[in-house]
Amino acid sequence: MLSGTDDRLHAGAGATTDVLIVGAGLAGLFLALKLAPRPCLVISPAPLGQASSSAWAQGGLAAALHPLDSPAQHADDTVAAGAGLVDPVIARLIAEDGPARVRDLVALGVPFDRTPDGQLALSLEAAHSHPRVARVSGDLAGKAIMDALVAAVAAAPHIELIEGARAEALLQDTNGRVAGVVLRGNTGRAFVKTARETVLCTGGSGGLYRVTTNPKEAQGEAIAMAHVAGAVLADLEFVQFHPTGIDIGRDPAPLATEALRGEGATLHNTDGRAFMADYHPLAELAPRDEVARAIHAERAAGRGAFLNCITAVGEEFPHHFPTVFGACMSANIDPRRAMIPVAPAAHYHMGGIISDLWGRSTLDGLSVCGECSSTGAHGANRLASNSLLEAVVFAERIARRLRDADLNEAGASTASATRPLTGPDMLELREAMSRHCGVVREAGGLTDLLSLIERLEAGMPGAPQLTAARLIASGALARAESRGGHFRSDYPDTGAPERQFLFHTSREALVI
Repeated sequence: MLSGTDDRLHAGAGATTDVLIVGAGLAGLFLALKLAPRPCLVISPAPLGQASSSAWAQGGLAAALHPLDSPAQHADDTVAAGAGLVDPVIARLIAEDGPARVRDLVALGVPFDRTPDGQLALSLEAAHSHPRVARVSGDLAGKAIMDALVAAVAAAPHIELIEGARAEALLQDTNGRVAGVVLRGNTGRAFVKTARETVLCTGGSGGLYRVTTNPKEAQGEAIAMAHVAGAVLADLEFVQFHPTGIDIGRDPAPLATEALRGEGATLHNTDGRAFMADYHPLAELAPRDEVARAIHAERAAGRGAFLNCITAVGEEFPHHFPTVFGACMSANIDPRRAMIPVAPAAHYHMGGIISDLWGRSTLDGLSVCGECSSTGAHGANRLASNSLLEAVVFAERIARRLRDADLNEAGASTASATRPLTGPDMLELREAMSRHCGVVREAGGLTDLLSLIERLEAGMPGAPQLTAARLIASGALARAESRGGHFRSDYPDTGAPERQFLFHTSREALVI
């Protein structure tokens, strides 16, 4: 099945599996379960349940479950938060499907918090007009959901699993149809897995930044692979920075969930003054991009930023927000009695690989789901807790499309394996991305960043981290306005709402 040198791999016609799922976070595992009884193979770069952003999600999953709420109101909030670039059809679709997907997770054993009368306890988060975030033990939603999915996958006979392998490239036949992936295991050897349908569920790109809440392994490989293969991408400049990464020198940074501000926690500077009202009328409940820029401004002015939960949460901290409490205590900060130092951190990539209503990319044989996709749900500024929602909604739709479909076989296929950027070069890239393509951007810094990437590419051609970083930085330079999570200090005004689509050419992305 495999021949060739380590950098150019060849696979014969046919497929070794029906559906190949690359990634084992919420999107990948929920999709695998929903495909039953169709056989599928899941590729996990780490032991199942580890190194997944989904497991670290604290806030929960947004869905219109309250009697006074509705999918229409949820969709309206999603559109409003997205700063003019959310597709209203997609916003309505995920809002309408959301309650059913929460019920699916309940059936899988996810222990969502309940009210005394047995109803789901719903939290209010920033830019939501109603409490609608289903959570677990305050800030353990991601872990609880992943624990339930991992247990269900282990018991599912239709799911095969490969752990400890990372995808490096997409196999394609002479017609451009995707035929599987090139993988590299822990031994360092590259090998191929062929499939009738390949689904990328690899997560985002926060690991390209020096300060991030994501696993460092989340380095945008999916968008790099898809770009090289010729898939259409969109809006890669829109990276959401969570306002309240816990600033204790950890890499990645622990997260102080949005729900803390929903409970009444306030942001203060070193003078002790609550500053958010100076920046936005909604103060602490302003959209994430507004809060992130306010914290960035206070820190840049030397005034620092701290989250005060002493009154809002107080002695209930260990029980209501155990993850945040544990992270703080590990740094000798008792959040019941002291404020938490915070800083914006790269958190969620809103751009990605273009997907249609059913999760299809623009390449035959390739679907996409979760953070690496661009469905139109998030626009320029994702609404809090809509990420887990989008992942399960589109995973179910992809499964519904593929479960009983007649999938085509690919012809003989090839791909080039690549080597990742590592060590000092990777650290240099991460620091430059945070410095020049972070919360606040401008042309000079972005140009310097692109020059650095070009220099690093000369020594490590084809490294997926460099491809992904170049696409993000190029998109940020091309978007000469400020919108949502993308803020240009040299172009602070907002123009007409236009998306940016990226097509592969022989060397660079063409941005239109």
